[in-house]
Amino acid sequence: MRYIASIYWSISTMTTVGYGDLHAVNTREMIFNIFYMLCNLGLTAYLIGNMTNLVVEGTRRTMEFRNSIQVASNFVCRNHLPPHLKEQILAYMCLRFKAETLNQQHLMDQLPKALCKSICQHLFLPTVKEAYLFKGVSRETLLLLVTNMKVEYIPPREDVIMQNEAPEDVYVVVSGEVEIIYSDNEMEQVVGRLSTGDIFGEFTAFSDRPQSFIFRTRTLSQLLKLKQSTLKEVLHAKQKDGKIIMQNFRKHQTEFEDISINDLIGEHGEFEEANKPCNLLTVAATGNSCFLDKLLKAGMDPDIGDSKGRTPLHIAASKGYEDCVLVLINHACNINIQDMDGNTPLWDAITGKHHNIFNLLHRVHVFPIPIPVAIFYVLRLKEMAFQL
Repeated sequence: MRYIASIYWSISTMTTVGYGDLHAVNTREMIFNIFYMLCNLGLTAYLIGNMTNLVVEGTRRTMEFRNSIQVASNFVCRNHLPPHLKEQILAYMCLRFKAETLNQQHLMDQLPKALCKSICQHLFLPTVKEAYLFKGVSRETLLLLVTNMKVEYIPPREDVIMQNEAPEDVYVVVSGEVEIIYSDNEMEQVVGRLSTGDIFGEFTAFSDRPQSFIFRTRTLSQLLKLKQSTLKEVLHAKQKDGKIIMQNFRKHQTEFEDISINDLIGEHGEFEEANKPCNLLTVAATGNSCFLDKLLKAGMDPDIGDSKGRTPLHIAASKGYEDCVLVLINHACNINIQDMDGNTPLWDAITGKHHNIFNLLHRVHVFPIPIPVAIFYVLRLKEMAFQL
């Protein structure tokens, strides 16, 4: 009885049930309470263990994030990076951490194919239908494309496609904004922006040429990614819709300077009217004088204007692209044309403080001479400009 009483006292103490007024007074009650308290002890340990696992599992991702922040801070200190680079690194890692919680592709991969097809149809079919490349394509083909697309959330300021890279995927913007950036000698220039319903990466799929621009997210963006091989398989399997897609690609107002002159010329060797404004204006905005000269020699109108009446000469003069101004003058553009605000290219050169362009335009402007003499004078101006 003494041994049983001592074990009973030990277990009561270990299980912290205390010594209340109601307690065992004989051997049988003590034995019963011993097993009863042992069962309670096991149940308590099980519950505490599960609660600990829940807490650890809930904080595991946060702990990994904190460890990565610590590693990044040590890296910055070890390499003596400037403070602004440290801030950019930490800001990027924080945005990446927040964006990971939005990724839903893992859940989509676990669902049956039929259910995934229905979800994609509800979520992404309206957006894909608005992309220029898939205008007029049958619903069956659209569903086939949407089902094979993968959803990705990309944090801000992240490069989706690098310059001179031949990507393997085509992207459709569902939400957010993507910038088109041209990089030259460590200088970056934004030449365009893409928003919901826009598509990029398709030029490499159809022309097998690397991209000449950087595609970088400006805000948190949701993108649909489609393998180029899958797109080509759909073109072969659905020949009727494949022809529509190819026609849409040819008719699209090209916004990239890496498209060759043959890509822009139609079947009869002439430019399509729908392509003229965006081609010439976009190339003038990038400052590519050689490509601009090719387009003008192919028969494009040098005085074509955008929605605000700005011509390629307006754009080249405002941005300070002297070579482009010379090319446009050589092709007898109208230097006195005004935009919707009444501004001439000469005024744009003045406001932009581009003195050489101002001198070129001013000299041509003050001498209204016959066309044969004007051609000779333009060539002489070009020679003088290069000497300057």
